[in-house]
Amino acid sequence: MSISRVMPMTQRAHQPASAGRSSCAGGFTKQTLAFLRALDRHNTREWFHARKDRYLADVRAPMVELVERLGAELPAFAPDLVANPRTSIYRPYRDTRFASDKAPLKTNVAAVFPHRLLPKHEGAGFYLEIAPRHVWYGGGLYMPTSPQLHLLREHIAANYRRLARLVSSPAFKRAFGTLEGDRLQRVPRGFAKDHPAAEWLKYRQFLAFRERPAEFALSPGFYRTLVASWRAMAPLVAFLNEPLVAGLKSGALGSAWTGAD
Repeated sequence: MSISRVMPMTQRAHQPASAGRSSCAGGFTKQTLAFLRALDRHNTREWFHARKDRYLADVRAPMVELVERLGAELPAFAPDLVANPRTSIYRPYRDTRFASDKAPLKTNVAAVFPHRLLPKHEGAGFYLEIAPRHVWYGGGLYMPTSPQLHLLREHIAANYRRLARLVSSPAFKRAFGTLEGDRLQRVPRGFAKDHPAAEWLKYRQFLAFRERPAEFALSPGFYRTLVASWRAMAPLVAFLNEPLVAGLKSGALGSAWTGAD
C-alpha cells in the first residue's frame, strides 16, 4: 500500500469534460480508466503535460469530489481522521531520486485519510487507490516506526481481547475478512513466548483491505461500499491510534503534526 499534498481543488471550469458521469460520489468514468491506462503506456512528463486538462477533469476532479463528500461524513464515524483534497490526495509525480524505476508519474490516483494529530504516514487511517486494472481500498497502519511499534505492542498486550473482538466483528469480517500485514516469526523481545497476545504481538503491520477490478470504481454502489467498509474499519483504526496519540501527547513520539487542517 502506498499508506504521500497536492494542488488546490480543480477549477469548476473543467466540469464540462465530465459530462455523463455516473451519479455515485466521485463520478469516476470510463474516461478515468482510459486516461490511467494510457498513462501506463506513455509514462513521460511530455505526454502528461500535453493532456493535463484531461487528468484534471477525468482523474483528479472525481477524486476531489469523493474526498469532499467523505469529509462531510467522517465526523459521524471517524472524527479524528482528515479528509480534504489538499491533505488527502497524492500528487501524480513520483520521487525517483533513489528508485531504479525512473518513470516520472504514478499510474494511479490515490487518497489517504490520516489522523489529524499524527504525521501523515505514521498513524492508522483509510486509503483508496484507483489504478489501471484495480481498485484497492481499506487502511490500517502500514509502516510504524520502531518507537510506535513498541507502544503498539504494549497497548496490544494490555488490550488483546478488545483487538480480537474488533477484527472478529461481523461487520469487519464482511468488509475485509481478516487482519493482514507482515509478521515476525517469533514473539518480539520483551514479551513471554506464551503471552496470551503472542500472535497479535508478532504483527509489524496492521492492514485490512480489498482489491477489486478497476471497473468497480464506475459502479453505482462504489461510494456506498467504501463508506460501509470504512465504518467497519473505524474502531480498529481508533484502537491502533490510541497509543500513538498518547505517546505524542506525552512527548514519547515527538511533536504533533499540524499539516492536516
